[in-house]
Amino acid sequence: MSDFNQIIIDEFRANGGRVETGGFGTGLVLLHHIGAKSGVERVSPLLGIPQGDGTLLIAASKGGAPDDPAWLGNLRAHPDVSIETGDGSQVETVAVHAEVLTPEERDAGWQQFLDRSPGFAAYESKAGGRIIAVVRLSPR
Repeated sequence: MSDFNQIIIDEFRANGGRVETGGFGTGLVLLHHIGAKSGVERVSPLLGIPQGDGTLLIAASKGGAPDDPAWLGNLRAHPDVSIETGDGSQVETVAVHAEVLTPEERDAGWQQFLDRSPGFAAYESKAGGRIIAVVRLSPR
């Protein structure tokens, strides 16, 4: 895990889910996922966009890298995971099921990330033609 990710995780937990570093506010979730090959639990801080029905969307942007983040392969292998969410006063752990959106659903989901931050358009441009997957996290 990068030092930056650890700083974000520590700030998230210390401040009830609020992260001022990078201006994230309460928009982040901590995704707990299991290594597809190693079986080791990992934690990744990601922007989570609530859908109003109890689900969240996350994007496998990896900062615009040409390959998918490792956590995406981990979710494909082990889709039943958990997330930490916070409202700025407390952190809650929620068991979720991860589902990669179909191509038809993905475009509408990706648009929400583009609407949220212009940085996602830059990631898309840098990704070299890679279609950035969008994943739905549903409570289980």
